[in-house]
Amino acid sequence: MISWASHLFIVVLGLAGGIAVGSGLVSLLIVLDLIPRLAQMGQAYRKSAWFETAVVLGAVFWSLADFMNWSVSLPHIVTLLFIGLLDGIFVGMLAAALTEVMNVLPILAKRLRLQAFLASFVMAMVLGKVAGSLFDWLVFQWKT
Repeated sequence: MISWASHLFIVVLGLAGGIAVGSGLVSLLIVLDLIPRLAQMGQAYRKSAWFETAVVLGAVFWSLADFMNWSVSLPHIVTLLFIGLLDGIFVGMLAAALTEVMNVLPILAKRLRLQAFLASFVMAMVLGKVAGSLFDWLVFQWKT
């Protein structure tokens, strides 16, 4: 009897946690209007359903991959580059949409009087992110 109760508690707790995290992600995407803004930035208004589907399928796929301990038998560097590329695209597009929604960069450039250097400012941020990510993936991860 206790065994069934503990298993039921774990199932309910896992379900509640998943609903809480999923609701947080969905509310972030809806409140900040990120998917339609991303479609607008990419001038792909008619394909916004594809963006939404990609986000949902990506979440489902990686959840299944995590739960079922899927693995690939490729060389470490190939796996690292592939997953790093996919993660970078996702995080970069999400960050770009979030930045665009909140108008962070134009406000920051105006306050720092850097309007003429806005393109250089964005490029420096991109290159810094790429360099930091490559250092983390290629140097730091190999030592652990």
